[in-house]
Amino acid sequence: MFAEARFIMINPILTVLNRCWSLVWGEAQPTIRVEEVDVCVVGAGPTGLATALLCSKLGLSVRIVDKAQGRLILGRADALNARSQQLLSNVGVLPELQALGITCNTSSVFKGGEFTSRQSEWWTSLANTQFREFLMIAQPQVEQALLNKLDLPVKYGTTVKRIEDGRDRATVTCDNLIVEAKYVVGADGAHSFTRNQLGINFVGIKANMRWAVLDTFLQTDFPVCPEIISFEKDGQSRVAWIPRERGLARFYVLLDGGDITQERTEQSIKEHLAPYSVEFAKTEWFSQFDVQERVAETFISEAHQRILLAGDAAHVHSVNGGQGLNTGISDAFALSWRLNLAVRGVSPQALQSYDAERRVVAEGVVNVAAKLVRSTLRTADEYVKIVELSSANITGMGITYPVNGLFTASGSVGDFVTGARCPDFVLSRADKSTVWFYQLFQYGIFAVLSRSDVGLTIPSGLSTHVASWDVSTGPGSEVFSVHVAGEALATTFDLGRTRDVSIVIRPDLYVGYVGADPSEYLRRLTL
Repeated sequence: MFAEARFIMINPILTVLNRCWSLVWGEAQPTIRVEEVDVCVVGAGPTGLATALLCSKLGLSVRIVDKAQGRLILGRADALNARSQQLLSNVGVLPELQALGITCNTSSVFKGGEFTSRQSEWWTSLANTQFREFLMIAQPQVEQALLNKLDLPVKYGTTVKRIEDGRDRATVTCDNLIVEAKYVVGADGAHSFTRNQLGINFVGIKANMRWAVLDTFLQTDFPVCPEIISFEKDGQSRVAWIPRERGLARFYVLLDGGDITQERTEQSIKEHLAPYSVEFAKTEWFSQFDVQERVAETFISEAHQRILLAGDAAHVHSVNGGQGLNTGISDAFALSWRLNLAVRGVSPQALQSYDAERRVVAEGVVNVAAKLVRSTLRTADEYVKIVELSSANITGMGITYPVNGLFTASGSVGDFVTGARCPDFVLSRADKSTVWFYQLFQYGIFAVLSRSDVGLTIPSGLSTHVASWDVSTGPGSEVFSVHVAGEALATTFDLGRTRDVSIVIRPDLYVGYVGADPSEYLRRLTL
Protein backbone atom coordinates (compact mmCIF):
# COMPACT_ATOMS: atom_id res chain seq x y z
CA MET A 1 0.00 0.00 0.00
CA PHE A 2 1.44 3.37 -0.99
CA ALA A 3 0.14 6.55 0.56
CA GLU A 4 -0.65 9.36 -1.87
CA ALA A 5 1.85 12.19 -1.70
CA ARG A 6 0.91 15.69 -0.67
CA PHE A 7 2.39 18.33 -2.98
CA ILE A 8 2.80 21.38 -0.78
CA MET A 9 5.14 24.20 0.07
CA ILE A 10 6.42 23.39 3.54
CA ASN A 11 5.37 26.66 5.12
CA PRO A 12 4.74 30.36 4.32
CA ILE A 13 8.46 31.14 4.66
CA LEU A 14 9.23 28.80 1.78
CA THR A 15 6.46 30.44 -0.25
CA VAL A 16 8.18 33.82 0.16
CA LEU A 17 11.56 32.30 -0.72
CA ASN A 18 10.04 30.76 -3.82
CA ARG A 19 8.76 34.16 -4.98
CA CYS A 20 12.18 35.73 -4.36
CA TRP A 21 13.79 32.92 -6.35
CA SER A 22 11.38 33.65 -9.22
CA LEU A 23 12.23 37.36 -9.24
CA VAL A 24 15.99 36.74 -9.27
CA TRP A 25 16.21 33.75 -11.57
CA GLY A 26 13.03 34.11 -13.59
CA GLU A 27 11.77 30.68 -12.67
CA ALA A 28 10.08 29.02 -9.72
CA GLN A 29 12.05 27.06 -7.17
CA PRO A 30 11.24 23.36 -7.55
CA THR A 31 8.27 22.40 -5.41
CA ILE A 32 9.25 20.29 -2.45
CA ARG A 33 7.21 17.13 -2.40
CA VAL A 34 6.06 15.88 1.00
CA GLU A 35 4.83 12.35 1.63
CA GLU A 36 3.32 10.93 4.78
CA VAL A 37 3.74 7.18 5.24
CA ASP A 38 3.84 4.60 7.98
CA VAL A 39 7.32 3.34 7.07
CA CYS A 40 10.12 4.87 5.02
CA VAL A 41 12.79 2.40 3.91
CA VAL A 42 16.18 3.85 3.02
CA GLY A 43 17.95 1.42 0.71
CA ALA A 44 16.54 -0.89 -1.97
CA GLY A 45 18.78 -3.91 -1.56
CA PRO A 46 17.36 -7.29 -0.50
CA THR A 47 16.85 -6.22 3.13
CA GLY A 48 15.10 -2.99 2.23
CA LEU A 49 12.94 -4.57 -0.46
CA ALA A 50 11.95 -7.47 1.80
CA THR A 51 11.03 -5.03 4.57
CA ALA A 52 8.96 -2.94 2.18
CA LEU A 53 7.19 -6.01 0.80
CA LEU A 54 6.34 -7.39 4.24
CA CYS A 55 5.16 -4.05 5.61
CA SER A 56 3.02 -3.55 2.52
CA LYS A 57 1.50 -7.02 2.93
CA LEU A 58 0.58 -6.04 6.50
CA GLY A 59 -1.32 -3.01 5.24
CA LEU A 60 1.24 -0.33 6.07
CA SER A 61 1.98 2.53 3.68
CA VAL A 62 5.60 2.50 2.55
CA ARG A 63 8.06 4.67 0.64
CA ILE A 64 11.42 3.25 -0.52
CA VAL A 65 14.28 5.58 -1.49
CA ASP A 66 17.70 4.65 -2.82
CA LYS A 67 20.58 6.80 -4.03
CA ALA A 68 21.42 4.34 -6.84
CA GLN A 69 20.09 5.18 -10.29
CA GLY A 70 18.46 1.79 -10.65
CA ARG A 71 18.41 -1.76 -9.37
CA LEU A 72 21.52 -3.92 -9.11
CA ILE A 73 22.41 -5.67 -12.37
CA LEU A 74 25.42 -7.87 -11.54
CA GLY A 75 27.38 -9.31 -8.64
CA ARG A 76 27.27 -9.30 -4.85
CA ALA A 77 25.60 -12.13 -2.89
CA ASP A 78 25.16 -15.55 -4.45
CA ALA A 79 23.00 -17.90 -2.34
CA LEU A 80 19.86 -18.30 -0.25
CA ASN A 81 20.21 -20.61 2.72
CA ALA A 82 17.48 -22.94 3.97
CA ARG A 83 15.96 -20.43 6.39
CA SER A 84 15.74 -17.70 3.76
CA GLN A 85 14.05 -20.16 1.42
CA GLN A 86 11.51 -21.01 4.13
CA LEU A 87 10.73 -17.35 4.73
CA LEU A 88 10.58 -16.31 1.08
CA SER A 89 8.41 -19.33 0.32
CA ASN A 90 5.96 -18.20 3.00
CA VAL A 91 5.35 -14.88 1.19
CA GLY A 92 5.32 -16.29 -2.34
CA VAL A 93 8.69 -14.99 -3.57
CA LEU A 94 10.62 -18.26 -3.75
CA PRO A 95 9.02 -20.05 -6.75
CA GLU A 96 10.34 -17.45 -9.20
CA LEU A 97 13.84 -17.88 -7.79
CA GLN A 98 13.69 -21.68 -7.77
CA ALA A 99 13.00 -21.58 -11.51
CA LEU A 100 16.19 -19.57 -12.06
CA GLY A 101 18.69 -20.95 -9.54
CA ILE A 102 20.39 -24.26 -8.84
CA THR A 103 20.57 -26.19 -5.58
CA CYS A 104 23.76 -27.18 -3.77
CA ASN A 105 24.17 -29.13 -0.53
CA THR A 106 27.72 -30.47 -0.83
CA SER A 107 31.11 -29.03 0.12
CA SER A 108 34.15 -30.73 -1.35
CA VAL A 109 37.93 -30.48 -1.09
CA PHE A 110 40.27 -30.48 -4.10
CA LYS A 111 44.03 -30.77 -3.65
CA GLY A 112 46.92 -32.37 -5.45
CA GLY A 113 44.93 -32.58 -8.67
CA GLU A 114 41.98 -34.53 -7.29
CA PHE A 115 38.93 -34.42 -5.04
CA THR A 116 39.81 -35.77 -1.60
CA SER A 117 36.52 -35.45 0.29
CA ARG A 118 32.86 -34.50 0.04
CA GLN A 119 30.54 -33.51 2.90
CA SER A 120 26.82 -32.74 3.02
CA GLU A 121 25.61 -34.16 6.35
CA TRP A 122 24.84 -30.77 7.88
CA TRP A 123 22.36 -30.20 5.06
CA THR A 124 20.86 -33.67 4.62
CA SER A 125 20.29 -34.05 8.37
CA LEU A 126 18.09 -30.95 8.65
CA ALA A 127 14.72 -31.92 10.12
CA ASN A 128 11.23 -30.50 9.69
CA THR A 129 11.81 -28.55 6.49
CA GLN A 130 11.35 -28.77 2.75
CA PHE A 131 14.75 -27.20 2.16
CA ARG A 132 18.03 -29.00 2.76
CA GLU A 133 20.35 -27.07 0.47
CA PHE A 134 21.53 -23.68 -0.71
CA LEU A 135 19.67 -22.13 -3.61
CA MET A 136 22.47 -20.63 -5.68
CA ILE A 137 21.09 -17.45 -7.19
CA ALA A 138 22.44 -13.97 -7.92
CA GLN A 139 21.48 -11.07 -5.66
CA PRO A 140 20.10 -9.05 -8.62
CA GLN A 141 17.61 -11.84 -9.29
CA VAL A 142 16.58 -11.89 -5.62
CA GLU A 143 15.99 -8.15 -5.75
CA GLN A 144 14.01 -8.45 -8.99
CA ALA A 145 11.79 -11.18 -7.53
CA LEU A 146 11.04 -8.96 -4.52
CA LEU A 147 10.34 -6.00 -6.82
CA ASN A 148 7.96 -8.16 -8.86
CA LYS A 149 5.90 -8.80 -5.71
CA LEU A 150 5.86 -5.16 -4.61
CA ASP A 151 2.91 -2.99 -5.58
CA LEU A 152 4.83 0.25 -5.13
CA PRO A 153 7.78 1.84 -6.92
CA VAL A 154 11.27 2.46 -5.63
CA LYS A 155 12.34 6.08 -5.81
CA TYR A 156 15.81 5.57 -7.26
CA GLY A 157 18.31 8.39 -7.69
CA THR A 158 17.25 9.89 -4.37
CA THR A 159 19.97 10.96 -1.97
CA VAL A 160 19.04 11.35 1.67
CA LYS A 161 20.39 14.59 3.14
CA ARG A 162 19.08 14.39 6.69
CA ILE A 163 17.14 12.05 8.98
CA GLU A 164 15.49 13.33 12.15
CA ASP A 165 14.11 11.19 14.97
CA GLY A 166 11.06 13.14 16.14
CA ARG A 167 8.73 12.51 19.03
CA ASP A 168 5.70 11.77 16.83
CA ARG A 169 7.38 10.85 13.56
CA ALA A 170 10.73 10.65 11.80
CA THR A 171 11.62 12.94 8.92
CA VAL A 172 13.71 11.90 5.92
CA THR A 173 14.86 14.89 3.87
CA CYS A 174 16.04 14.31 0.30
CA ASP A 175 16.74 16.70 -2.62
CA ASN A 176 13.17 17.55 -3.61
CA LEU A 177 11.38 15.14 -1.31
CA ILE A 178 10.56 15.05 2.37
CA VAL A 179 9.13 11.85 3.82
CA GLU A 180 7.29 12.10 7.13
CA ALA A 181 7.16 8.55 8.49
CA LYS A 182 6.06 6.93 11.70
CA TYR A 183 9.18 4.79 11.42
CA VAL A 184 12.30 4.71 9.25
CA VAL A 185 14.32 1.60 8.39
CA GLY A 186 17.93 2.24 7.45
CA ALA A 187 18.85 -0.61 5.11
CA ASP A 188 21.40 1.46 3.24
CA GLY A 189 24.45 -0.77 3.42
CA ALA A 190 27.78 -0.95 5.17
CA HIS A 191 28.46 2.76 4.69
CA SER A 192 24.98 3.60 5.98
CA PHE A 193 24.07 7.29 5.94
CA THR A 194 21.29 6.45 8.39
CA ARG A 195 23.67 4.93 10.93
CA ASN A 196 26.17 7.76 10.56
CA GLN A 197 23.46 10.41 10.84
CA LEU A 198 22.34 8.91 14.13
CA GLY A 199 25.92 8.80 15.41
CA ILE A 200 25.71 5.06 16.10
CA ASN A 201 29.13 3.45 16.48
CA PHE A 202 29.98 0.60 14.11
CA VAL A 203 31.96 -1.53 16.52
CA GLY A 204 34.56 -3.99 15.30
CA ILE A 205 37.68 -4.31 13.19
CA LYS A 206 38.98 -4.30 9.66
CA ALA A 207 40.83 -7.57 9.21
CA ASN A 208 44.08 -7.53 7.27
CA MET A 209 42.67 -9.62 4.42
CA ARG A 210 41.72 -8.66 0.87
CA TRP A 211 39.66 -10.88 -1.37
CA ALA A 212 38.89 -10.87 -5.05
CA VAL A 213 35.59 -12.14 -6.41
CA LEU A 214 34.99 -13.21 -10.00
CA ASP A 215 31.81 -14.22 -11.83
CA THR A 216 32.84 -15.94 -15.03
CA PHE A 217 32.05 -18.57 -17.65
CA LEU A 218 34.88 -21.09 -17.97
CA GLN A 219 36.27 -23.21 -20.75
CA THR A 220 37.87 -26.06 -18.83
CA ASP A 221 38.37 -29.80 -18.68
CA PHE A 222 38.00 -29.67 -14.90
CA PRO A 223 35.25 -32.09 -13.70
CA VAL A 224 32.63 -29.41 -13.08
CA CYS A 225 30.04 -30.31 -10.43
CA PRO A 226 27.33 -28.44 -8.48
CA GLU A 227 29.40 -28.35 -5.29
CA ILE A 228 31.12 -25.67 -3.23
CA ILE A 229 34.77 -26.56 -3.77
CA SER A 230 37.61 -25.49 -1.49
CA PHE A 231 40.97 -25.70 -3.27
CA GLU A 232 44.03 -26.44 -1.16
CA LYS A 233 47.52 -25.42 -2.24
CA ASP A 234 50.63 -25.21 -0.06
CA GLY A 235 48.59 -26.10 3.03
CA GLN A 236 46.08 -23.25 2.62
CA SER A 237 42.61 -22.96 1.05
CA ARG A 238 42.68 -19.54 -0.59
CA VAL A 239 40.38 -20.29 -3.52
CA ALA A 240 36.73 -21.36 -3.44
CA TRP A 241 34.47 -22.19 -6.39
CA ILE A 242 30.77 -21.50 -5.91
CA PRO A 243 28.43 -23.09 -8.49
CA ARG A 244 25.92 -20.68 -9.95
CA GLU A 245 22.90 -20.46 -12.21
CA ARG A 246 23.31 -20.36 -16.03
CA GLY A 247 26.55 -22.34 -15.81
CA LEU A 248 28.27 -19.36 -14.22
CA ALA A 249 31.19 -19.90 -11.84
CA ARG A 250 31.79 -17.65 -8.81
CA PHE A 251 35.34 -17.65 -7.41
CA TYR A 252 36.54 -16.16 -4.13
CA VAL A 253 40.31 -15.68 -4.09
CA LEU A 254 42.49 -14.49 -1.19
CA LEU A 255 45.53 -12.59 -2.47
CA ASP A 256 48.48 -11.10 -0.62
CA GLY A 257 50.15 -7.74 -1.24
CA GLY A 258 50.14 -5.48 -4.28
CA ASP A 259 47.18 -4.58 -6.43
CA ILE A 260 44.25 -6.97 -6.44
CA THR A 261 43.73 -7.29 -10.17
CA GLN A 262 41.61 -9.53 -12.36
CA GLU A 263 44.79 -10.85 -14.00
CA ARG A 264 46.28 -11.94 -10.65
CA THR A 265 42.95 -13.45 -9.63
CA GLU A 266 42.70 -15.53 -12.80
CA GLN A 267 46.29 -16.71 -12.45
CA SER A 268 45.64 -17.91 -8.89
CA ILE A 269 42.55 -19.81 -10.04
CA LYS A 270 44.55 -21.54 -12.78
CA GLU A 271 47.22 -22.59 -10.29
CA HIS A 272 44.68 -24.04 -7.87
CA LEU A 273 42.78 -25.97 -10.58
CA ALA A 274 45.95 -27.55 -12.01
CA PRO A 275 46.56 -29.91 -13.71
CA TYR A 276 43.33 -29.03 -15.52
CA SER A 277 43.29 -26.30 -18.15
CA VAL A 278 41.26 -23.17 -17.51
CA GLU A 279 40.27 -20.34 -19.83
CA PHE A 280 38.00 -17.47 -18.87
CA ALA A 281 35.57 -17.30 -21.77
CA LYS A 282 33.46 -14.42 -20.47
CA THR A 283 33.71 -12.60 -17.15
CA GLU A 284 30.57 -10.79 -16.03
CA TRP A 285 31.81 -9.22 -12.82
CA PHE A 286 35.06 -8.67 -10.97
CA SER A 287 35.43 -6.94 -7.63
CA GLN A 288 37.53 -6.88 -4.49
CA PHE A 289 36.80 -6.27 -0.85
CA ASP A 290 38.46 -5.84 2.49
CA VAL A 291 37.14 -7.96 5.34
CA GLN A 292 35.19 -5.83 7.82
CA GLU A 293 33.77 -7.32 11.02
CA ARG A 294 31.44 -4.84 12.68
CA VAL A 295 28.10 -4.63 14.49
CA ALA A 296 26.23 -1.41 15.25
CA GLU A 297 26.17 -0.70 18.98
CA THR A 298 22.38 -0.40 18.73
CA PHE A 299 19.86 -1.14 15.99
CA ILE A 300 17.38 1.52 17.17
CA SER A 301 17.67 5.28 17.59
CA GLU A 302 18.06 6.54 21.12
CA ALA A 303 15.92 9.69 21.13
CA HIS A 304 12.44 8.45 20.18
CA GLN A 305 13.09 4.93 18.82
CA ARG A 306 11.62 5.74 15.39
CA ILE A 307 14.65 4.84 13.28
CA LEU A 308 15.97 1.28 12.99
CA LEU A 309 18.88 -0.39 11.25
CA ALA A 310 18.82 -3.64 9.28
CA GLY A 311 21.07 -5.62 6.96
CA ASP A 312 24.58 -4.38 6.25
CA ALA A 313 23.75 -1.04 7.88
CA ALA A 314 23.59 -2.98 11.16
CA HIS A 315 26.28 -5.64 10.67
CA VAL A 316 29.03 -6.55 8.21
CA HIS A 317 31.43 -9.48 7.97
CA SER A 318 33.29 -11.62 5.47
CA VAL A 319 31.39 -13.43 2.73
CA ASN A 320 32.44 -16.85 4.02
CA GLY A 321 29.41 -18.98 4.75
CA GLY A 322 27.09 -16.86 2.61
CA GLN A 323 25.50 -15.19 5.62
CA GLY A 324 25.21 -11.52 4.61
CA LEU A 325 22.14 -11.43 2.38
CA ASN A 326 20.52 -14.18 4.41
CA THR A 327 20.96 -12.38 7.73
CA GLY A 328 19.50 -9.25 6.15
CA ILE A 329 16.42 -11.11 4.96
CA SER A 330 15.92 -12.52 8.45
CA ASP A 331 16.28 -8.96 9.81
CA ALA A 332 13.42 -7.91 7.55
CA PHE A 333 11.20 -10.77 8.70
CA ALA A 334 12.05 -10.06 12.35
CA LEU A 335 11.39 -6.33 12.02
CA SER A 336 8.35 -5.88 9.78
CA TRP A 337 5.73 -7.51 12.02
CA ARG A 338 7.06 -5.51 14.95
CA LEU A 339 6.70 -2.31 12.91
CA ASN A 340 3.10 -3.31 12.26
CA LEU A 341 2.42 -3.69 15.99
CA ALA A 342 4.18 -0.40 16.74
CA VAL A 343 2.38 1.58 14.01
CA ARG A 344 -0.97 0.33 15.29
CA GLY A 345 -0.08 1.05 18.92
CA VAL A 346 -0.45 -2.58 19.98
CA SER A 347 2.91 -3.34 21.59
CA PRO A 348 5.03 -0.43 22.81
CA GLN A 349 8.04 -2.67 23.50
CA ALA A 350 8.06 -4.51 20.17
CA LEU A 351 10.86 -2.56 18.51
CA GLN A 352 13.18 -2.71 21.50
CA SER A 353 12.92 -6.50 21.35
CA TYR A 354 14.07 -6.38 17.70
CA ASP A 355 17.26 -4.67 18.82
CA ALA A 356 17.79 -7.13 21.67
CA GLU A 357 17.24 -10.25 19.56
CA ARG A 358 18.82 -9.38 16.25
CA ARG A 359 21.96 -7.75 17.66
CA VAL A 360 22.80 -10.99 19.47
CA VAL A 361 22.27 -12.90 16.22
CA ALA A 362 24.45 -10.43 14.29
CA GLU A 363 27.28 -10.80 16.79
CA GLY A 364 27.10 -14.57 16.38
CA VAL A 365 27.14 -14.31 12.59
CA VAL A 366 30.18 -12.02 12.66
CA ASN A 367 32.02 -14.43 14.97
CA VAL A 368 31.27 -17.40 12.71
CA ALA A 369 32.33 -15.53 9.57
CA ALA A 370 35.54 -14.43 11.31
CA LYS A 371 36.45 -18.05 12.10
CA LEU A 372 35.68 -19.13 8.55
CA VAL A 373 37.67 -16.42 6.80
CA ARG A 374 40.74 -17.01 8.96
CA SER A 375 40.54 -20.76 8.46
CA THR A 376 41.26 -20.24 4.74
CA LEU A 377 44.88 -19.89 5.86
CA ARG A 378 44.69 -23.52 6.98
CA THR A 379 44.09 -26.74 5.06
CA ALA A 380 40.86 -27.19 3.14
CA ASP A 381 39.87 -30.10 5.40
CA GLU A 382 40.22 -27.85 8.44
CA TYR A 383 38.18 -25.16 6.68
CA VAL A 384 35.36 -27.58 5.86
CA LYS A 385 35.38 -28.87 9.44
CA ILE A 386 34.78 -25.34 10.69
CA VAL A 387 31.97 -25.00 8.13
CA GLU A 388 30.39 -28.11 9.64
CA LEU A 389 30.73 -26.76 13.19
CA SER A 390 29.15 -23.49 12.02
CA SER A 391 26.26 -25.10 10.16
CA ALA A 392 23.58 -23.67 12.47
CA ASN A 393 24.44 -20.23 11.12
CA ILE A 394 25.27 -21.23 7.57
CA THR A 395 21.98 -23.06 7.00
CA GLY A 396 20.16 -20.44 9.07
CA MET A 397 18.15 -23.22 10.69
CA GLY A 398 19.93 -23.32 14.03
CA ILE A 399 19.74 -19.64 14.90
CA THR A 400 17.82 -19.14 18.13
CA TYR A 401 16.62 -16.26 20.28
CA PRO A 402 17.12 -15.96 24.05
CA VAL A 403 14.16 -17.23 26.09
CA ASN A 404 12.30 -15.17 28.67
CA GLY A 405 12.34 -12.11 26.44
CA LEU A 406 9.17 -10.20 25.58
CA PHE A 407 8.21 -12.49 22.71
CA THR A 408 9.89 -15.72 23.85
CA ALA A 409 8.89 -17.58 27.03
CA SER A 410 10.65 -20.76 28.18
CA GLY A 411 9.11 -24.11 27.25
CA SER A 412 9.09 -27.01 24.78
CA VAL A 413 7.04 -29.92 23.53
CA GLY A 414 8.16 -32.37 20.86
CA ASP A 415 10.07 -30.42 18.22
CA PHE A 416 8.58 -27.08 19.31
CA VAL A 417 11.25 -25.30 21.37
CA THR A 418 10.78 -21.68 22.38
CA GLY A 419 13.32 -19.37 20.80
CA ALA A 420 13.96 -21.79 17.92
CA ARG A 421 12.54 -21.81 14.42
CA CYS A 422 9.09 -23.29 14.09
CA PRO A 423 9.29 -26.80 12.62
CA ASP A 424 7.61 -27.20 9.25
CA PHE A 425 5.39 -30.24 8.87
CA VAL A 426 2.87 -31.78 6.51
CA LEU A 427 -0.90 -31.69 7.01
CA SER A 428 -3.52 -33.61 5.04
CA ARG A 429 -6.65 -32.00 3.66
CA ALA A 430 -10.08 -33.54 3.32
CA ASP A 431 -9.42 -34.29 -0.37
CA LYS A 432 -6.26 -36.24 0.61
CA SER A 433 -3.94 -33.55 -0.78
CA THR A 434 -1.16 -32.31 1.49
CA VAL A 435 0.12 -28.90 2.49
CA TRP A 436 3.04 -27.70 4.58
CA PHE A 437 2.41 -25.67 7.74
CA TYR A 438 4.54 -22.80 6.42
CA GLN A 439 2.27 -22.59 3.36
CA LEU A 440 -0.77 -22.12 5.58
CA PHE A 441 0.87 -19.71 8.01
CA GLN A 442 0.11 -16.02 7.49
CA TYR A 443 3.12 -13.79 8.07
CA GLY A 444 2.51 -11.17 10.75
CA ILE A 445 0.04 -13.25 12.77
CA PHE A 446 0.51 -15.09 16.06
CA ALA A 447 -0.73 -18.66 15.55
CA VAL A 448 -2.04 -20.31 18.72
CA LEU A 449 -2.20 -24.12 18.50
CA SER A 450 -4.37 -25.30 21.39
CA ARG A 451 -7.37 -27.39 22.43
CA SER A 452 -10.71 -25.69 21.86
CA ASP A 453 -11.45 -25.90 25.59
CA VAL A 454 -8.33 -24.00 26.63
CA GLY A 455 -10.37 -20.81 27.03
CA LEU A 456 -8.10 -18.59 24.94
CA THR A 457 -8.48 -14.89 25.71
CA ILE A 458 -7.07 -12.52 23.11
CA PRO A 459 -6.42 -8.90 24.19
CA SER A 460 -8.55 -6.45 22.22
CA GLY A 461 -5.53 -4.78 20.67
CA LEU A 462 -4.27 -8.12 19.35
CA SER A 463 -7.58 -9.42 18.03
CA THR A 464 -6.61 -8.98 14.36
CA HIS A 465 -3.07 -10.24 14.97
CA VAL A 466 -3.88 -13.70 16.36
CA ALA A 467 -5.16 -16.84 14.61
CA SER A 468 -6.52 -19.72 16.68
CA TRP A 469 -5.70 -23.23 15.46
CA ASP A 470 -7.92 -25.74 17.28
CA VAL A 471 -6.05 -29.00 17.89
CA SER A 472 -7.54 -32.28 19.10
CA THR A 473 -6.64 -35.96 19.22
CA GLY A 474 -8.41 -39.06 20.44
CA PRO A 475 -7.12 -41.33 23.26
CA GLY A 476 -4.14 -43.32 22.00
CA SER A 477 -4.40 -41.78 18.53
CA GLU A 478 -1.30 -40.73 16.62
CA VAL A 479 -3.30 -38.32 14.46
CA PHE A 480 -4.04 -34.70 15.35
CA SER A 481 -7.08 -32.95 13.93
CA VAL A 482 -6.51 -29.27 13.19
CA HIS A 483 -9.20 -26.69 12.45
CA VAL A 484 -8.21 -23.25 11.18
CA ALA A 485 -10.03 -20.65 9.10
CA GLY A 486 -12.92 -23.03 8.47
CA GLU A 487 -10.72 -25.84 7.16
CA ALA A 488 -10.24 -29.27 8.74
CA LEU A 489 -6.80 -30.85 8.44
CA ALA A 490 -4.90 -33.75 10.00
CA THR A 491 -1.28 -34.48 10.86
CA THR A 492 0.79 -37.08 12.68
CA PHE A 493 3.31 -34.42 13.73
CA ASP A 494 3.43 -34.05 17.51
CA LEU A 495 1.43 -30.94 18.43
CA GLY A 496 1.40 -31.76 22.13
CA ARG A 497 -0.13 -34.97 23.45
CA THR A 498 -0.99 -33.58 26.87
CA ARG A 499 -4.19 -31.57 27.10
CA ASP A 500 -2.67 -28.65 28.98
CA VAL A 501 -0.07 -27.69 26.37
CA SER A 502 -0.58 -24.83 23.93
CA ILE A 503 1.92 -23.60 21.35
CA VAL A 504 2.24 -20.03 20.09
CA ILE A 505 4.09 -19.43 16.83
CA ARG A 506 5.37 -15.89 16.48
CA PRO A 507 4.67 -13.85 13.33
CA ASP A 508 8.23 -14.55 12.07
CA LEU A 509 7.83 -18.34 12.34
CA TYR A 510 9.74 -18.75 15.59
CA VAL A 511 8.27 -20.56 18.57
CA GLY A 512 7.26 -17.94 21.11
CA TYR A 513 5.50 -19.94 23.81
CA VAL A 514 4.84 -23.51 24.93
CA GLY A 515 2.77 -23.95 28.07
CA ALA A 516 -0.63 -24.02 29.73
CA ASP A 517 -1.59 -20.32 29.57
CA PRO A 518 -1.24 -18.77 26.10
CA SER A 519 -3.67 -16.01 27.13
CA GLU A 520 -1.15 -14.68 29.65
CA TYR A 521 1.61 -14.76 27.02
CA LEU A 522 -0.54 -12.68 24.66
CA ARG A 523 -1.55 -10.29 27.44
CA ARG A 524 2.07 -9.50 28.27
CA LEU A 525 2.74 -8.42 24.71
CA THR A 526 0.41 -5.45 25.02
CA LEU A 527 1.72 -4.09 28.34
